[in-house]
Amino acid sequence: MVPSLRILPRLLGAGTLAGAGLTAYAAWEARAYTLRRFELPVLPRGQRPLKVLHLSDIHMTPGQTRKQEWLRGLAALEPDLVVDTGDNLAHRDSVPVVRDALGALLDVPGVFVHGSNDYYEPSFRNPVRYLLPDTGRRHVHVPQLPWPLLSQTLTGAGWRDLTNRKDTVTVGETTFAFAGVDDPHLGYDRLDLVAGPADPTADVRLGVAHAPYLRVLDQYAADGYDAVLAGHTHGGQVCLPGGRALTTNCDLEPARARGLHRHPADSRPGDPGSSWLHVCAGLGSSPYARIRVACRPEASLLTLLPRA
Repeated sequence: MVPSLRILPRLLGAGTLAGAGLTAYAAWEARAYTLRRFELPVLPRGQRPLKVLHLSDIHMTPGQTRKQEWLRGLAALEPDLVVDTGDNLAHRDSVPVVRDALGALLDVPGVFVHGSNDYYEPSFRNPVRYLLPDTGRRHVHVPQLPWPLLSQTLTGAGWRDLTNRKDTVTVGETTFAFAGVDDPHLGYDRLDLVAGPADPTADVRLGVAHAPYLRVLDQYAADGYDAVLAGHTHGGQVCLPGGRALTTNCDLEPARARGLHRHPADSRPGDPGSSWLHVCAGLGSSPYARIRVACRPEASLLTLLPRA
């Protein structure tokens, strides 16, 4: 018994040291911004490839200068279209910061929807609660962020607001038909306003949402949208080695927490009532839990190619 008591402080010390090391790594990874690249075969035959930059979950605060510089540098990719799936803000003074960080990207055709963290100020939460179901109801008594100014800033630059509405955007020779919903995580989505067959005359049909709730994905797939773009999940944020997510903070299964997939999950290209699904793990996190493990912050460059 005595040797066991003597070794206990060493074990506690080793555990504390390991915990501190993991926390330091997680804080570093949360700033290791990464560009993901995917190919998406949704264009009509004979059309030239297009580059779509998918941004999500920027969660910007004025002091995050490294993130701002990295985001500003994405203009060098020369995308043909930008899709922003929300949660741009994390501070009441962040709208001009987001505008400056987007920089030349605002000169590119773009569309956007809002997420819960565009509407309400972030607040401290026990990190363990990120692994538990979250309805968003905590936001009822939380101060609002200046989301109307964000909308005005983006639409003033020419981006289309897809909040519970459809729209059409022409990029070069390609016509895009969009349907977008307000944040499903807060229950703000009005599928009744966008439901119905996607425009059959458009070259590409894209559904857009902040949070990839199954009711939204099912509707878009049934309506004939070629692909759905969403964010919200942070890719799981704290994942097992190899990037296996433990949670998505919605009813999407963890296996599809980030990256390019099919919806329904077991469908194949060409199946009726199915679509592609791209979930961006996003560039940020709550300023009160700015950590990531096995899930680096990201933006995604989707190269649209002709269908096979």
